[in-house]
Amino acid sequence: MTLRVVQWSTGTIGLRSLRAVLGHPHLTLAGVHVHSPDKSGLDAGELCGSGPTGVTTTTELDDILALSPDCVLYMPHAPDPDDLCALLASGANVVTTTGGFHHPPSMDPAFRERVEDACKRGGTSLHSTGSSPGFITEAVPLVLASLQRRLTKLTIHEYADLSRRPSPGLLFDVMGFGRPATAAYDEHRLAHLTSSFGPSLRLVADALGLPLDDLRASGQLALAEGASTIAAGTLEAGTVAAQRTTITGLRDGRPFLEFNSTWYCTTDLSPAWELRPTGWRIVVDGDTPLDVDLTFPVPLDRLAEVSPGYTAHRAVNAVPAVCAAAPGIRTTVELPLFTAALG
Repeated sequence: MTLRVVQWSTGTIGLRSLRAVLGHPHLTLAGVHVHSPDKSGLDAGELCGSGPTGVTTTTELDDILALSPDCVLYMPHAPDPDDLCALLASGANVVTTTGGFHHPPSMDPAFRERVEDACKRGGTSLHSTGSSPGFITEAVPLVLASLQRRLTKLTIHEYADLSRRPSPGLLFDVMGFGRPATAAYDEHRLAHLTSSFGPSLRLVADALGLPLDDLRASGQLALAEGASTIAAGTLEAGTVAAQRTTITGLRDGRPFLEFNSTWYCTTDLSPAWELRPTGWRIVVDGDTPLDVDLTFPVPLDRLAEVSPGYTAHRAVNAVPAVCAAAPGIRTTVELPLFTAALG
C-alpha cells in the first residue's frame, strides 16, 4: 500500500525529510507546505535538489487540506495549534519533529484536550519523534531496559563537538559561547531543555512501571583555557567554551533516569571535562549492566550535511505505523517497532 504524504516546512530537517519521502518505496509525495512566499509555486524538486516531481509548493493550509493526504510530516520551528488541529480533524495523520507530544500527561491539559478532540473528529493519530528527544531518549533506553529485571539508574549522555560548525550567529549569539567568564548558565535555555527532554524521561519511567516523582535540572559552564580558532570565529581565553545540561528524573528521592548533554567548541577547557566525540553514550546500572556508545563516524566538516537525517529519517520511517495507529496522541511506547522500508 502506498501512502500519500505532505511535507510541511522545508527548513534543514524538512528538506531532508522531503528527499527521504521522494525516495521511499511506499510513500508518495502529495504536497509541500512552505512558509516563505518566495518558495511558493515551485516544484518540490527545486527545493531539495531532486528532479522535477510535478508537486507544487504552497503557503495555504486550504490547499493542503484539499489534497486529503494520509499523513503530514509536520516540521515547523514550533507548532501552530490552529493548523495542527485542522490537519488532524481533516483526516490527516501527523508525524512531527516539533516535540511537545512525547508524553501526553505532561502537556497543558487544555491543549491536550483540543488535540485529542481533533484526532477523534478526524480518526487520526499524532506522533512526536526525532533523534533527540525521541530515538536516543525513548527508543534506545526502552530496548536496553528490556534486558533488566532490576534497574538502578539509566543515564543518556549526548556529546556535540561544535568546533567545525560555521554558524557564528547560532554559537555566539544564540547559544552564548564566547561570552565572558562571568556569564551564568542561561536559565531560559535550561527551562527549554527541561520541557524538551523531561517528558521523554517520564514516558520511559511510566513504561517501566516506575513513574518519576519529580524532575531536576542543572547547568554548568566551562571556559577556554587558551584562545582558539573554530569554524565560527575566534574563541578567546577565559570565555565560555562548553556547556553541560543535566535533566534528572527522580524516584524515591534518588536519580533514576538522566539526560546529560555536553556541547563544546574546544577540548582545552577549564575545568577539564570528560569529553567524547559527537554522539551518545548510554550507561545502564542494574542487574544486567550496560555501557553503550553510539558515535557518528563522519568528519566534523561533513556533520552538518549528514546530521539532519538522524532526525528526519526516523519521522519518515514512522509514517506507516502512525497511519495504522488508533486515533489520538500516540507515543513511542504505543507504536509497534517500526523499521526502514528500503528500496
